[in-house]
Amino acid sequence: MIRKLAEADNQAVQALIMKKPAENLFLIGDIEAFGYQQSFQEVWGDFDNQGHLRAVLLRYEDNYIPFSLTTFDAKGFADIINRSEQKPVLSGLQAITDQVIPHLTLENRQQRLLYYAKCTSTNQLGDIDLSEVKHLQEGDLERWEAFMHSIPAFEDSRASINVKTKKRDIEQGVGRGYFIEAEGKLVSTVSTVAENSRSAMIVAVATDQHYTGRGLATQCLTKAIKDLINEGKELCLFYDNPKAGEIYKKLGFEDIGYWVLYR
Repeated sequence: MIRKLAEADNQAVQALIMKKPAENLFLIGDIEAFGYQQSFQEVWGDFDNQGHLRAVLLRYEDNYIPFSLTTFDAKGFADIINRSEQKPVLSGLQAITDQVIPHLTLENRQQRLLYYAKCTSTNQLGDIDLSEVKHLQEGDLERWEAFMHSIPAFEDSRASINVKTKKRDIEQGVGRGYFIEAEGKLVSTVSTVAENSRSAMIVAVATDQHYTGRGLATQCLTKAIKDLINEGKELCLFYDNPKAGEIYKKLGFEDIGYWVLYR
């Protein structure tokens, strides 16, 4: 049985999604921030015959994320998405979205697969000097934005990389940044987004092309990993470049599957 969830269901929801904090980064963060009674956010639950919650589906704006540890009413979740008046985006772990996608009746479909990895300990971190790694502060944001806009790999993401968004994330405690500077300019950086009480997403790993090969991004990543793990948070990230994946794995990230973006 599928029904819309409310605050009274939160204990059951948390018991389910907290079993996989990194995998449920967005579910945990959105529910912590906005709860169940918002015009832009809804949460549905699928209950088994004994009344136990076995799956959840979250809508944030036009984005839908399902999660379950077992089989669930995938067609029922698909029916909810099919009723969307806008152009919905289904995202989530491939093993879960694969159950929903066959029941979708959307047109002009596009699917993208990303590697999804998580890190839960500092055991693989080397003993390296982190004294040059600095925390991104409000006064650094304009040059951080200019630096990120100069990196070719982030050309398609320029609209979402801006001072206003980064400032808001830092103020609300849902994101942070680390950087290294040389010769008076920012040359390497790492950020987090979607931070919540149990997990955080690593994003925007970048190094100036004239400073690559010096381990600067590794220093920034190492600092981020140490800080967040010590705060009791699991880290996760997406990547589509196997070479980048090799670097992440050396620092303790492990692949946990594919993340699907189905538009």
